[in-house]
Amino acid sequence: MARAPILQLTEISLTFGGDPVFDGLNLTVQPGDRVALVGRNGSGKSTLMKVMAGLVEPDRGEVVTPAGISVGYMEQDPDLSGFATLGDFASAALEPGEGYRVEMSAEGLKFDAARPVATASGGERRRAALARLLAEAPDLMLLDEPTNHLDIEAIGWLEDQLSQTRAAFVLISHDRAFLRALTRATLWIDRGAVRRQEKGFEAFEAWRETVWAAEDEARHKLDRKIKAEARWAVEGISARRKRNQGRVRALQALRAERAAQIRRQGAAAMELDAGPQSGKRVIEAREISKRFGERGILKPFDLRVLRGDRVAFVGPNGVGKTTLIKMLTGEIAPDTGSVTHGTNLELAVFDQTRSALNPDISLWDAMTTDPSMAVSGRSDQVMVRGAPRHVVGYLKDFLFDEAQMRAPVRSLSGGEKARLLLARIMAKPSNLLVLDEPTNDLDVETLDLLQDILGEYDGTVLLVSHDRDFIDRVATSTVAMEGDGRAVIYPGGWSDYRAQRPEREAPAAPRNPTAAPAQATPAPAPPKPAKSGLSFTEKHRLEELPAIIARLEAEIAKLSEFLSDAEIYSRAPAKAQKASEAMRERQEALEAAEDEWLALEEKAG
Repeated sequence: MARAPILQLTEISLTFGGDPVFDGLNLTVQPGDRVALVGRNGSGKSTLMKVMAGLVEPDRGEVVTPAGISVGYMEQDPDLSGFATLGDFASAALEPGEGYRVEMSAEGLKFDAARPVATASGGERRRAALARLLAEAPDLMLLDEPTNHLDIEAIGWLEDQLSQTRAAFVLISHDRAFLRALTRATLWIDRGAVRRQEKGFEAFEAWRETVWAAEDEARHKLDRKIKAEARWAVEGISARRKRNQGRVRALQALRAERAAQIRRQGAAAMELDAGPQSGKRVIEAREISKRFGERGILKPFDLRVLRGDRVAFVGPNGVGKTTLIKMLTGEIAPDTGSVTHGTNLELAVFDQTRSALNPDISLWDAMTTDPSMAVSGRSDQVMVRGAPRHVVGYLKDFLFDEAQMRAPVRSLSGGEKARLLLARIMAKPSNLLVLDEPTNDLDVETLDLLQDILGEYDGTVLLVSHDRDFIDRVATSTVAMEGDGRAVIYPGGWSDYRAQRPEREAPAAPRNPTAAPAQATPAPAPPKPAKSGLSFTEKHRLEELPAIIARLEAEIAKLSEFLSDAEIYSRAPAKAQKASEAMRERQEALEAAEDEWLALEEKAG
C-alpha cells in the first residue's frame, strides 16, 4: 500500500522579477526519504528548500503538508536575534526538561551552549541552528549545507545521527562522502527543472552525464532538421509558395524551439599559473613548536615539503592547523626550531574567512583596485597572468554576469564569494598555494574543476579541509593533528590516513581484586641508536651543502632581479644573454645540490 507523502509541491512557479526560478514544479517527499538536493551554485537549491519549509511563498502553485507532520529547516544564515545565548536559541522550542537534547548535540557538534549570541562566530551560530533542528526531531528535516564549519569529527558524528534517524530529510551539501553515505534518492535542479532519481548521490554523476548526452543528441538532430528545412526554403519556396506555407511555418516553429532551449551553464574557466619554478626544496621545518599561554599547540615537529607536494592538514577545529601553516609560510614565528624556505617562492592564499574580500565594495572594484592586479591608468582592466584583461570578461570566466559587476561583495552567495576569491588568486602567478577550507559552498562541478586544476598545477599546495573526498582526490600526504600537540605525517589522503592510523589505546580493564597478581612484564630495553650510514666524506658533504644551496639561491635572486628589468634586453642584449645563461647554470646546480642533500639526508636516516 502506497504511503501518503509528508510534503507535496504542485505546479510551483516562482520568479524574482526576472526569469522564472521554477515553473510548473511538482515533487513529493515520502516518509523515510533520504534525499540529496543538488545543482549548480545559483540554480535555486536554497530557494526551493525555503519553499518546502514555507518561508518563501511561490507566485503560483500549492505546498501541502498533512496535519500532524512537522517540518524543520536549518538555513545557512540563522537569525538568533532575541536570544541571549546559543543554548537559549537551540532549546527555544523544547518542552521543559528536554534541554538534554541540546546538550547532546552541543557535545557532538562542539559548540558552547552558554556562549552569548553577541560574541558567537558564524560557524557557532550555524552549529546552534543544527543542534536546534536535531533536538526538535521533526518528521522532515531540511538541511542547507549542514557540514560547513564542522570539523571531520563533528561531520562523522552528524553522519551517524542522520543514519540512525527515522525522520525523512533533504540535504544540500558539497561534501560528496557525506552525501554518498546518507542519501537514497536525488533531486537535481537544472535550468529551472527538478528531476528525481530513486538512487543516492553515488549514482548522480553517471545519471547527469546520461541526461546531458541525450540532450546533446536531441539538439544535434534538431539542428540537422533545421538546416535541411532551411535549405529547402531557400531553394524551392519561390516555386511552391502557395502550397507550402505550412512547411514554412513548421520551420519557424523549429527555430523557435531551438531558441527556447536553455543552454547548460558551462564550467568556470579557471586556470592556475605556477609562475617561476621554485627550488626542489620548498619548506624545511625542523623541531618547530608553538604555545599560546598554557596551551600547547604544537610539540617539536619536522616537515619537509618538496616542489609538487600536496600536503593536507586535518584535525578538529581549533587544534592549530591554520597556525601550523602560518608558521610554515613565515607569517608567524615558531617558539622553537626553524623554518627554511626554498628559492623563488611566490605565495597565494585562499583563507576560509574570505578576509581578502571587502564586503562593502563592488566586484568590479574588488578586482581593479588591487595594486597587484590593476593595469596602470585603466579602471576597467586587470592584469591576468601577465596580460591585461577587461574586468567583465575575466569575471565572466568565473560565471559572473554583467548585472553583478557593480553589486557589493556582501550580496554574493557563499559559493560566489569563493569563486571571486579564486578569480583574484588565479590572476597572479604563484608556485606555493595555501588553501584553507576551499570547498565550502562550492558546487560539485566547480569542485571537480578545482581538483583537475590542482592536479595539473606545477607548484606546491598546502591544504586545510574537512572534505574527506576532496582530500582523497588531491593530497599526496596528510598531516594529522588530533589535539594533543602532536602532528603525525601519513602518506596519501584521508582514507590512507584512516587506514594507517594506529588505534587509540583502549582503557585499562578494571582490576579483579580476587585474581592472582599478574606477573610484572619487564619494560622493553630502549632501542640502540641507529648507526649513520654515511662515510666521513659524505658527512662532511652533508654539512657543507646547506651553505652551497644558500649561496646559489642568493645568486639566483640577484640574477632574477637583474633580468626583471624589461629594458635590459634592448639596452644590453649581450649582458642579458650572459645573465640568462648564468641563471640557468645556477638553477641546474641548485637542483643538483638539493637532490644530493635529500639523498644524503635519507641515507643518514
